[in-house]
Amino acid sequence: MGLSVQPSFEAIEKLTRTRDGDLVGRILVDPALNRGRGAQSNTSGRFERHHREDFADGWADEAPGTVFETVEHIERAKTIISKNQSPDLGFDRSINPYRGCAHGCPYCYARPTHTYLGHSAGLDFERDLYVKVNAAELLKKELAQARYRPRLINLGANTDPYQPLERKHRITRSVLEVLAEARHPVIIVTKSALVVRDLDLLTDLAKDNLVRVALSITSMDHILSRKLEPRASTPARRLEAVRLLSEAGVPVEVMASPMIPAINDMELERILDAAAAQGARYASMILLRLPLEVREIFREWLLTHFPNKVSHVMELVRGARNGRDNDPRFGSRFVGEGAYATILQQRFTLATKRLGLSNRQPPLRTDLFRAPAAEDAQLDLFG
Repeated sequence: MGLSVQPSFEAIEKLTRTRDGDLVGRILVDPALNRGRGAQSNTSGRFERHHREDFADGWADEAPGTVFETVEHIERAKTIISKNQSPDLGFDRSINPYRGCAHGCPYCYARPTHTYLGHSAGLDFERDLYVKVNAAELLKKELAQARYRPRLINLGANTDPYQPLERKHRITRSVLEVLAEARHPVIIVTKSALVVRDLDLLTDLAKDNLVRVALSITSMDHILSRKLEPRASTPARRLEAVRLLSEAGVPVEVMASPMIPAINDMELERILDAAAAQGARYASMILLRLPLEVREIFREWLLTHFPNKVSHVMELVRGARNGRDNDPRFGSRFVGEGAYATILQQRFTLATKRLGLSNRQPPLRTDLFRAPAAEDAQLDLFG
């Protein structure tokens, strides 16, 4: 990877507050108060009546590193299986054990969902985290309903199910225990090596073709990876997880996503090569998406880490997104269009063919499903 010159905080703030498109007037957080985070600001959500931004004004007496510590919110959810009707997704049901994600990826498409909770899509998404402590209990009840019919469930569509909180709360494991007992198909999407902790459950599901693990690897460069995904597992640990899962008989998909023009796109073949060597069977790729607040958050990240590439990166993004920063249209939002997107897709196709990686994942079984014990469902009668 090429070296980039890191400007001072004052220089970045000046750039941000002068002529960088919609970033005019936005205030960045002092890096001394923002260690280990991906977002560079904390602008209020679009649904809030008043506009606010957290920043260091020099008057506070908090010690550096304490202002933006993680806050855990215990939540008793009302439902746990979410549904979607997107034709771009290979599933119509998902479970998110948490809200928000400590991994801190500045490009995360799920960031705008935090604004529905009255939080910022910026730093709040990484630090104000919600723990659905009754996830397994709810899942049992929902699976036990007489009208329920099993279909593939995606575990972690809007949050990483194995983010650091999982070590303490084990919500994801409790959900997997319910799915394993019910013999229910599930795909897990993560960029954490913590997934191998649950090898006992995953191997049990894999023997009946009920599980697939999709590990996201965006870079083989640990320095770039730490900038892109501050609190996610290192590339080496993710590759080790691919190996351990594969050796245990758990099908693994490598997700080279997102591909960011002029930042990590040159690593596409290297990522696929490394994952295939560790036993990955399937591969997928998504071009960078910048919906809603993510656009500004990602541009601020670029200004901080690659200030000389901002214009070039955004020009390539717009060239692949019908002249816009984001193209929400079904069918094109994941792959893009135009010369750059076409060449990237051709590279992916050639690499996966050479490596024997399939981009067509076979369906998982649904015929083994058995509803949880009747007494669990009967609890609703006395609730």
